[in-house]
Amino acid sequence: MKVLVTGAAGFIGHTVSLELLKRGDSVIGVDNMNDYYDVSLKEARLARLIGNKNFIFSRVDIANRDAMNALATTNPDISHIVHLAAQAGVRYSLENPFAYIEANVVGQLVILEMCRGLQDFKHLVYASSSSVYGGNKKVPFAVEDRTDTPVSLYAATKRADELMGHCYSHLYRIPSTGLRFFTVYGPWGRPDMAAYLFTKAILEDRPIKVFNNGDMQRDFTYIDDIVTGVLACLDHPPDMLADHDVPHAVYNIGNNDPEPLMRFIETLETAIGKKAEKNFLPMQAGDVQATFADISPMQENFGFKPSTPIDVGIPNFVNWYRNFHKV
Repeated sequence: MKVLVTGAAGFIGHTVSLELLKRGDSVIGVDNMNDYYDVSLKEARLARLIGNKNFIFSRVDIANRDAMNALATTNPDISHIVHLAAQAGVRYSLENPFAYIEANVVGQLVILEMCRGLQDFKHLVYASSSSVYGGNKKVPFAVEDRTDTPVSLYAATKRADELMGHCYSHLYRIPSTGLRFFTVYGPWGRPDMAAYLFTKAILEDRPIKVFNNGDMQRDFTYIDDIVTGVLACLDHPPDMLADHDVPHAVYNIGNNDPEPLMRFIETLETAIGKKAEKNFLPMQAGDVQATFADISPMQENFGFKPSTPIDVGIPNFVNWYRNFHKV
């Protein structure tokens, strides 16, 4: 099949693209290569894809309607889309809110309209986020829980994406699935995420920022488990599942095993072979104390079973970091 992957130079996007290519699919990758973080990392990810005869890359902003329409016109046989391009990061949404509306809301609309126009379109899988649960105190977080009290603009845009996806599935019978990712980490990860930030600081003898005085839990989910879940969903559109009147579904995709932040740090220290200097700080605006994914629908529908604990995933990340940065 021919798959459009947005955010193809991103952490999850490039790893999904690699797996699609490995199994013989054709991939059209798009990314605007913005400088939210070091572009050289995006270029290095992209270099792993360029050269594969089944991969085509286009430097395009997904919010640019004309450019995306041109892409669809040139590639009318796109049958699946994995939409992972977004303005990520809860904390940055406090500084640059307009970037989130443009990329996450306008971008989602452009993708939905693209799906609507493709003649033989089969399935859209798009990235949502665990942040949609806001200050939810009930754990684990289930897809049936309320998600109308976001605590960041990033979360609000991701919930908007889900509502728009449902609307287009209802109106135009476009099969679509939203995936609420839970704290993804691993090799080739984002520099604004904890594993990368902490590893870099520890190796450079700088203190790490530990928010809420360390009293936090996250359902850290390894990249390989995430990609397995994405592809399982991609291959099973919701109109193939008997319990969907509207061909739209939303799933949590996490490790189903939240870890205390301090144990995450200890595991990093062991993998690096060095203790972290810790700067304990209060909770940041827009952040939440704990996340925990109920993944039972993913297990029941797709046999999804994450298999990478942080004791395995963190050393893998540290080894990659040292090799990539030659430190």
